[in-house]
Amino acid sequence: MSKHKLTKRLGELLIDHEVITEQQLDAVLQQQQREGGRIGALMVQMGILTEPELLGFVAEQLGLPLLDLNKIDIDPKAVKLLSEVYARRHRALVIEASDTDATVVLSDPADLDTQDAISNLLSPREVHLAVALQSQLFDLYDHLYRRTDDIAHLAEQLQGENAPSRPIMEAAGLDDSDATVAKLLYSMFEDALQVGASDIHIEPDKKLIRFRMRVDGRLQETELKEVNIGPAIVSRLKIMAGLDISERRLPQDGRFALTIKDSPVDIRMATMPVQFGEAVVLRLLDQSQGIRSLDKAGMPPELLTKFRRKLAAPNGIILVTGPTGSGKTTTLYGALTELNTPELKIITAEDPVEYQLPRVNQVQVNTKAGLTFASILRTSLRQDPDVLLIGEMRDQETAEIAMRGALTGHLVLSTLHTNDAASSAVRLMDMGVPGFLVASTLKGILAQRLVRRLCEYCKVEHQLEQSEQQFLQYLSPAASHTGFYQGEGCASCNHTGAKGRVGVYEWLEITHEMADCLREQNIDGFNQLVANDKGYITLAKAALKLAQAGDIALSEVLRLSEWID
Repeated sequence: MSKHKLTKRLGELLIDHEVITEQQLDAVLQQQQREGGRIGALMVQMGILTEPELLGFVAEQLGLPLLDLNKIDIDPKAVKLLSEVYARRHRALVIEASDTDATVVLSDPADLDTQDAISNLLSPREVHLAVALQSQLFDLYDHLYRRTDDIAHLAEQLQGENAPSRPIMEAAGLDDSDATVAKLLYSMFEDALQVGASDIHIEPDKKLIRFRMRVDGRLQETELKEVNIGPAIVSRLKIMAGLDISERRLPQDGRFALTIKDSPVDIRMATMPVQFGEAVVLRLLDQSQGIRSLDKAGMPPELLTKFRRKLAAPNGIILVTGPTGSGKTTTLYGALTELNTPELKIITAEDPVEYQLPRVNQVQVNTKAGLTFASILRTSLRQDPDVLLIGEMRDQETAEIAMRGALTGHLVLSTLHTNDAASSAVRLMDMGVPGFLVASTLKGILAQRLVRRLCEYCKVEHQLEQSEQQFLQYLSPAASHTGFYQGEGCASCNHTGAKGRVGVYEWLEITHEMADCLREQNIDGFNQLVANDKGYITLAKAALKLAQAGDIALSEVLRLSEWID
């Protein structure tokens, strides 16, 4: 490998080419004396240069190509020529390799020690260098260095430890399978956290066991042929969650906490007996991410203003609705964070308590002990609260107690499983709550969904198909049929075309006229008033705005709507 070496110090070169001034270099050098670090990184940190500007200059000086890693094909086998620890430490990535050559991308190509170390490690291959942004490298590490190989290897090892001779080994005190199960589960959780999975599904089948992870709302599947390791995995998880390992015929629920790569993770576990064993679903909550504020929830500014106005009210009920996994709890925690001041007493009834909030009295539902939402709510009303949060309105009793609490001067926040905001008021009456209670207490309903955000690196303009044009004509006749995008798939988004999720929100404020209809149980009149409300924007139309802005694909809008071709 030929050395790519700067002829002068980086700072001097930047001044010679009038990229920075001497005063700026002096400021960077002073910062370096105080805190240490590399000159280039400090310039980016201080806002003197952007990372692309700096790398572009360095690459030009060294005669190296500056690559956009999200737009090139990367050989997964070549990547493994460098271990993950080594790659992260040296900000390096092997993107292609043969028996004689290897192309290595660096974020600091002026580091000669790293060049020498990589050249020795990949010998006898000739190493060709390229340059890329450090942020792109770290995004790709999470996708390219998955734990699937480790999981497969540990599953094979566990299969051997669960061989027919195992009872003899156990009797002799020689059983090491617990250690292998622990390693396998740790690798599984580590992989899930790395790719941002919200859930892990473990599903036994006749001849294999499936591990599925929900990433950005979609399941990604890994199959293991070692089907007989299932009981050992489930038993270990049950022990961690404090469940009965001998009970395999009935569903069980539990929770436990782990620290994965220095990140505290809270895990909710649910088992269910199925045909070939027990299926397990694990819901992951990364506590290190903290509670997201309402400002970062992605609500349109005008909707957020209306929502906050109702949060400031001294009494009434505000509902957040949507299916499981739509972000309802996140929104409610964001609301509680804003309300959490020394002047207000807040009590919550949750199942389970997901985040610990200072100053808030959080109560965990325990149905076996008789501690239900309704019983917690009755007791809470005698604790002089200002704000009550009920994790979910599951029955008539809970809803009625909450509404009578709202009538006596309390602000009540809760969730409901409904498709949209308009149907929530009707759902309460279907549960048996009197119409006058709903009309007197219900102030606003926020319906929400999470949809997949298009990958910024691979989205391209999308020509609408005939069915999509028909849908658009149905949903919004005045909408343009151009300017929509879809994701092609690239390394950044793991070739899915989408990366991350964005919230879609629908806000319904109960007017006096709507309340009158609810009081009279005039459902048709209520629905008509909702349809004619100029400030009410449906979930589908809110999603359409995101699609027109290029944030999501039109297919996500179709998925949200009730339109049928």
